[in-house]
Amino acid sequence: MPPAPAQLLTAAPSLRAHSPAALVGDTPVLWVGEPFAAPGRGFWAKLEGHNPGGIKDRTALFMVERARERGDLLPGARIVESTSGTLGLGLALAGIVFGHPVTVVTDPGMEPLVSGLLTAYGADVQTVGAPHPVGGWQQARRDRVAELLSVYPDAWCPDQYHNPDNVAAYAGLAHELVAQLGRIDALVVSVGTGGHSAGVASVLRGFFPALKVVGVDTTGSTIFGQEAAPRLMRGLGSSIYPRNVDYALFDEVHWVAAGEAVWSARALARSRYATGGWSVGAVALVARHLTATLPAEARIAAVFPDGPHRYAGTVFDDTWCRERQLLGSEPADAPEIICHPAERTVTRWTKCETVVDPAPAARPGGADAALLAGAAR
Repeated sequence: MPPAPAQLLTAAPSLRAHSPAALVGDTPVLWVGEPFAAPGRGFWAKLEGHNPGGIKDRTALFMVERARERGDLLPGARIVESTSGTLGLGLALAGIVFGHPVTVVTDPGMEPLVSGLLTAYGADVQTVGAPHPVGGWQQARRDRVAELLSVYPDAWCPDQYHNPDNVAAYAGLAHELVAQLGRIDALVVSVGTGGHSAGVASVLRGFFPALKVVGVDTTGSTIFGQEAAPRLMRGLGSSIYPRNVDYALFDEVHWVAAGEAVWSARALARSRYATGGWSVGAVALVARHLTATLPAEARIAAVFPDGPHRYAGTVFDDTWCRERQLLGSEPADAPEIICHPAERTVTRWTKCETVVDPAPAARPGGADAALLAGAAR
């Protein structure tokens, strides 16, 4: 006899949520081995794309909740922030959960899918028309946010680039990794605002003092001391110096070019089904390299910030990629190496083990403190 419906329900694990916020977190890890990695080698990928909107659901909910507790965000007041996409989705979620209207400021590079979702979730999407002459699209968005804050006197801006709550929000992700993997020898994380790299790595170092932390940036980004240049990749990299980047945590940094990230994201899709966009492709490429260079027993964790869906018209679109000359060449087996970030401008996958704060004067303690922090790792 087939089981009764009640028996089916009790036998199957289920998640019942009274709030969409409860759907955030407890994301799975997936083993990424051959054929993406060499036989007998591999790494564990933390699939943050299983959150409703991606990894920044975590920080959006956390920053909004803490601002409400402090009285910085008044009941029903508007939230205004600059975003290339993922944080916007998280803020739309937080706006629904906590009852706040949300305005997100973006640029023409935002994918139509993301813009459409934000509108569907009730967010007001404003797009800047021209990049800032020095700070690019990122600074142009931030300037527009400042204008909007003067229009809405009670509005609040999370300021994800410099808000320490953006770092604290990721302690839960780190604890999940410890519970899921038990031991972690190396962590590979993309770096944009600096929030999840600092939040996850700082907590994991408390459990594993010898943890190797590898940051992944994009060519054309200023975060780790390269000159600013036009950037095709979104979600990682920056044209400003986010204060949330904890330079002392990193043992090394890798810059990855757009074509290399595209190859990696597509190779992941074909071999492991779980993939994503620019950040995922870049992080996976670097994690794959670590599997070949670290001892076979080393346990490597890589954070995949989102999934593939928003990139159907870019990373996974042959015509779009071909027009930008992103197809046709497999990345090298290993990165080029430079001894200092200021040594030269990099245009392809490159590694540097000297990690220094490129804007020490803006940091507490001044230049000497920043250089010492960088030299510590």
